[in-house]
Amino acid sequence: MKERYIGMVLSSATIGEYDKRVVILTKENGRFSAFARGARRPKSPLSAVTEPFCFGEFYVFRSRDSYTVEEVRATDFFPELRKDLDSLYMGLYFCEVADYFTREGMSAKSELELLYRALLALSDAAIQPELIRRVYELRMLAISGYAPHYSEEEKCWHDDIGVWKLSDTATYAVGQILGRKLSELFSFKVSDAVLSELSACVGRFFKRNTDRAFRSLNALEI
Repeated sequence: MKERYIGMVLSSATIGEYDKRVVILTKENGRFSAFARGARRPKSPLSAVTEPFCFGEFYVFRSRDSYTVEEVRATDFFPELRKDLDSLYMGLYFCEVADYFTREGMSAKSELELLYRALLALSDAAIQPELIRRVYELRMLAISGYAPHYSEEEKCWHDDIGVWKLSDTATYAVGQILGRKLSELFSFKVSDAVLSELSACVGRFFKRNTDRAFRSLNALEI
């Protein structure tokens, strides 16, 4: 049965001499793996559209136990990310995080939009890449059911482990990350001091709620 999905390629691997295996995150069906037959042939129409960051409409044949990509109508490739190694690996890290938090058969509308807007922000370079990363990590955790809560009485954020001891400005920034519409999420900047606070607390929170070593992140930290 042929099906249409709106989605993005998270990763791509070679299979045999001419084929690829891709992981696609879709709005309608979450994250799943699919074969792209002949995608490694030089003139294949699937060659460029089965690489990470490709966003668009995916026409997929679904059999009982597998998916096969038949056609892709791409609307964005995020080519700017491939011009700089740090941007490339950060983008791949975002894709790995999306892969970690999504599952097949479960709608991933918010996760897909968050990933798309994070890559747009990273391509634009209007705000600090480190801020984009921390905003992305915290909002992805929130979408997945993990989020700190704010105590009005104590004027601070709490998670399951303890208290986030932040300045007033950083406390406000966390509220913005958790509460803004996704379309407005990457439209603010913070000072270096506030970014340092966010990096420390979000970094600890993210590590406590994940159990995977992300390969792209390791490349960034070399």
